[in-house]
Formats: sequence, structure tokens, C-alpha cells
Amino acid sequence: MADVQVTCINKQPRQNAYEGITHLGGHNWKWTRAEVIASIQNKANTFYTLVGGNRGNIAVIDGPTGPYLRTYADGQWNDNLLSLAECS
Repeated sequence: MADVQVTCINKQPRQNAYEGITHLGGHNWKWTRAEVIASIQNKANTFYTLVGGNRGNIAVIDGPTGPYLRTYADGQWNDNLLSLAECS
């Protein structure tokens, strides 16, 4: 199992905070949200962000419209993924 840092995301549309993330990426990789969710659920990899020097572990949350990704840092659930740069 690899512990993988997420450094960027893609959203449609990017400026709308309520639209879902479509892709996550890092150094030399970019996966769809569904691929990251499956990897976490299958315990193949763990994913995290580093925002302001703080690690935020990424987890799968079962929401009313299906599973989504959320970060957990500093003892609380937060939206660290939304603060990441756009993936190229």
C-alpha cells in the first residue's frame, strides 16, 4: 500500500464550490475521483494533502448522492481538497 500525496484537483466548473471534484493528482499521476475512491475502499492506497504544513488524510464519505472524498485534519473534517491548485 502506498501513501500518496494529492497536490491538485480538477472540478467542473472550477469556481463553483458545490460542484464535485472530477480528478485528483500529484507528482506524475492523475486519477479520476472514482479511481481514488475505489483505491481507498479496496485498501490499495491511502491519500493525503499538505495544506499550510498540515497533513489532511483523505477518506471516503457515504453521502446522500453517493460516496465522495473529504479530508480530516487537526481533529475535524474539512475541505482541504478544494484549496489545492488546478491539475494540468
